[in-house]
Amino acid sequence: MSDPTHAVPAMPEFAPPEARAHDPLAVALGNASLLGAGYLMLRRRRLAIAAVAVTVVLVSRLLSTASSSYEVALLLWWAAVVAHGWFLARRGADRVALRGQRLLALGITLPVLLAVGLLRFDASRIGQSVTEARESGDCPQVLSAQDRVWFGHRIADAPLAARGDETVQACNRLKTARTELTTALTGNTDALEEGFDTLASVLAEPGNEKTVEATLNGFLGRLPAKDPCDTVTVTDWLRDRKRSHDGLDRSADTVERTAPAALVECGDDLLADSSWQEARTHYERLLDQYPGDDDLAGKARKGARKATLSIELANVRDLLAGGTGTQPEYCSKPAKYSGAKPMGKGTNRALFYGDNDAYGDDYTGKLPGSWKAKDPADAVLVVCMGLEDFGTSVETCPYRDRDSSALTYVSFHKIAIPVKVYELRTGKLVAKRTIQISGSSCPAVISYFSYGDSDTPPSNRYVTESKSDVRNAFRSLVVR
Repeated sequence: MSDPTHAVPAMPEFAPPEARAHDPLAVALGNASLLGAGYLMLRRRRLAIAAVAVTVVLVSRLLSTASSSYEVALLLWWAAVVAHGWFLARRGADRVALRGQRLLALGITLPVLLAVGLLRFDASRIGQSVTEARESGDCPQVLSAQDRVWFGHRIADAPLAARGDETVQACNRLKTARTELTTALTGNTDALEEGFDTLASVLAEPGNEKTVEATLNGFLGRLPAKDPCDTVTVTDWLRDRKRSHDGLDRSADTVERTAPAALVECGDDLLADSSWQEARTHYERLLDQYPGDDDLAGKARKGARKATLSIELANVRDLLAGGTGTQPEYCSKPAKYSGAKPMGKGTNRALFYGDNDAYGDDYTGKLPGSWKAKDPADAVLVVCMGLEDFGTSVETCPYRDRDSSALTYVSFHKIAIPVKVYELRTGKLVAKRTIQISGSSCPAVISYFSYGDSDTPPSNRYVTESKSDVRNAFRSLVVR
């Protein structure tokens, strides 16, 4: 009996799983998006996350610094991840079977590359507009063009966007300079200095020549200012400004154009405002600095003459108003007023001072009005009178006291007054003598005051002058 045959179950065969093939080109294309898509196709999630993180860091640094070195670093990083993806997937097999991977990778990367390319192209157009506007000196157009830049442009071409930002910053500084220079037109030299310092700092940066020129032209074109004295202040500062040997030195041409007329007009305003010394200074500066302008020089000479006369007249008035006692300071410190008429034949109107003696007699009150001036402006002479004294004895007469019957002899004298006469036009002394006023003597009755034990009249008395007596005494002083 034979043994039955037993079937032995077959052992299962375990073949190694076939490795999934990946297309190197597809992986490289996926990584070219810089989004780690190639690594995700390889199921390398950690590499994908790391790649995206590095990309984010590089883009952030590029945006914050706008440095071309980070653009280069980003480009090298792009090349590195593309190459790395290629080498990781290069052991793949059937290319036909992996065609779908390429399409997927291309669908991810192509939009990214197209967006970057288009944004760079648009950024270059905006940059060109900014450059053209800057080169034409048109800051408003610079601002308008740079306003079109947005976040995408800054990612696609950060250095170009940053250069546009720098141009905008320069224009904003020039806007500040325009404000400072506008303030300077009111005569504010601090604002003027700040404005030119700002212009100089912007001009020191390459490419800003035209925008600085436009700003400077705007300021210089507004000269002369509304107030000629403010114009003088501005042009004085510009004249004294140290030359910088650049476009800012063109301000010197504007000084030559505006300063002469401003000096004369400012002098006229100061003259009208009774600031005579300052007015004369402005006129004299015109004559010193711009002698070749005949028309303005003629006006300046006339103005300087008026200012000088006003200064002299004010000085004379001050001297005639000041002093102690009965005489003003002028009598000891005479000064000229060149606008006065010269002393000549006929009546020379005079100003009389110090004509009151201790008893309050007013001799000049008896003089004709045609002899007396009311103000130095219409006077020819200044007559300074000292205190009256006894002059020549005229007559001696006896007087008996009513009470005591005592007999006293009283001498009557002319009224002697020392005088000094000055010609106002020159301030020179033209006469110095003592005039004597005649009058009647020996009246029938005299009155007197007694002092102490003395009860006799004073032995010397003045004659009693009449209006004609006073006029006769003073006539030789004013009438030639």
